Amino acid sequence: MRIDLHSHSDVSDGTRPPAEVVRRARANGLDVLALTDHDTTAGWDAARAALPAGLTLVPGIELSCKRDGRSLHLLGYLFDPADPALTAELARVRDDRVHRARGVVARLQELGAPVTWEGVQAVARGEAVGRPHIARAMVAAGVVGSVEEAFTADWLAPGGRAHVDRYALDPERAVRLVTAAGGVAVLAHPRARRRGYVFGDEVIEALAAAGLAGVEIDHPDHAPDDRAALRGLARALGLAGTGSSDDHGALTGDRLGCETTDPDAYAALLAARRAPTAR
Repeated sequence: MRIDLHSHSDVSDGTRPPAEVVRRARANGLDVLALTDHDTTAGWDAARAALPAGLTLVPGIELSCKRDGRSLHLLGYLFDPADPALTAELARVRDDRVHRARGVVARLQELGAPVTWEGVQAVARGEAVGRPHIARAMVAAGVVGSVEEAFTADWLAPGGRAHVDRYALDPERAVRLVTAAGGVAVLAHPRARRRGYVFGDEVIEALAAAGLAGVEIDHPDHAPDDRAALRGLARALGLAGTGSSDDHGALTGDRLGCETTDPDAYAALLAARRAPTAR
């Protein structure tokens, strides 16, 4: 069984519609795929409607969190999307995305970059606007040569000239929200050094104490030594160790299935689910 527990569609910052994501997943030999768009469940219905025979869809999300002033991402799976507490937080995060994106565009203009809000919206095509859309608009305007160049200290990286902070969840609270909504939470790419998502063992230990069910280990941005260290820590903490492509369509080379989750780890996540907490 081939299982990929982290992918994105164009309802957030991927480039493929949810229906195409699930079709590509099956064509790439996957048996299980989690759709985990940033801070939204808007792609679930379209993915379910187009689900090809032989593919199981795990409805999920990638939650924007912040720890010690740094961005941290949390994957939530199989939760109740109507849970009122989680729904309220997601709405707040999405609303602040717009304020942040407008602020970034304003800073870019102050720096002389010919990027407009209308241009960013054209790139986003009705999706929830995020930094990847702004980066693509920067490429289209000739400000930078690539999306990767946009995410440097010169422009959009944390502390960069055009960086703007936004609201994000405390990760321990986010774990509890997902769990209370009947789901399971997995820490996304905690050693993605190239992108700055690097968190020590103490952070993972604290999240485990809050109810974290797993940690993403086999990820394209994780070096072999980091994978080995995370695998040992996951065993010590009783966490499921997952593997995922973190595919964003054309932005990441359409890499669905390039990293996969062991079936035993997937089974452990399913077994860790609890009934939603009554409110």
